[in-house]
Amino acid sequence: MLDIPLSALEVAMVQTGARAVDTLRDTAAFAQGVERLGYHRIWYAEHHHSPAIGAFPPVVLTAHAAASTSAIRLGSGGVLAPNHAPITLAEQFGTLAALHPDRIDLGIGRGPGTFDEAIARALRRGAGPTTDGEYEGDVAAILSFLVDEVALGPLPEPWLLASSTAGAALAARLGLPIAVAHHIRPDNTQAVLECYRAAFTPSRWCERPRVLVCVETVCAETEEEAAWRIGPMDVIKAGLLKGLSEIPFPTPADAAAHSFTEQERQALAGFRAQQAVGTPETVMHRLTQLAGETGADELMLTTPVYDLGDRIRSYELIKKYAEATAAP
Repeated sequence: MLDIPLSALEVAMVQTGARAVDTLRDTAAFAQGVERLGYHRIWYAEHHHSPAIGAFPPVVLTAHAAASTSAIRLGSGGVLAPNHAPITLAEQFGTLAALHPDRIDLGIGRGPGTFDEAIARALRRGAGPTTDGEYEGDVAAILSFLVDEVALGPLPEPWLLASSTAGAALAARLGLPIAVAHHIRPDNTQAVLECYRAAFTPSRWCERPRVLVCVETVCAETEEEAAWRIGPMDVIKAGLLKGLSEIPFPTPADAAAHSFTEQERQALAGFRAQQAVGTPETVMHRLTQLAGETGADELMLTTPVYDLGDRIRSYELIKKYAEATAAP
């Protein structure tokens, strides 16, 4: 039985043949659907210059979803600190928290949000990759500005995103809750958590280690249907294995016709075994197993499937199964 909160990460995949504006319009319907199902929070990720993912600022999507819903927590997962002035992020999310008290999260990450070096430099006004020290300074400045400069009322809840022990050490040093990117680097998850818990220092933001684990999750009535729905993401991942980053998000039919090498098949199977894909029973078993292995306080599900209805249906099947199998 899984007795911890479940949440959602919205990546805003842009379907082949659709426009980015169509994906943007879907975000409100997705937020309303996930709220109706009883999920705890929705986060929005920052991406740039990708044909498969919309370049929608997390702060804008958070504001739009907050106006379209009534209770679910919302925020960034994450907004990328090196791309923004710390005081700007503090002002933006502090304002959202004042407008929507006790509903706004500020999940902070480090990556550029793009594989294109020219775009990354443009985001940073010509600057190169940030150093560990610069990133730590940016995060500390964001937190300081929230308290000392913004403070319009209830503050947003800060989180640090991490997929490495360096990120874990920073979260521990600053006393922040940690969101672990198991859906990106599952082989690092245990090392990240061990580092974080061993070094954690209590702060005004968090009294004890607090862990959210994000897992790629696709649920359908049958194993075959789940495999069909995750097919487009398999094509994207296979492209990344070859160093190809600018791949459109294909239809399930196009993905089913895609030819994978044996090496790609093995890599994809190994990755999928660490995520949660299949029937409600299969998915819930895997989520329960992952929660036990990590000691997570919360699981966040990311469901990169082609159709909005199928995506919401995946979240619905999981919730229904969880409720049906809950202890009386």
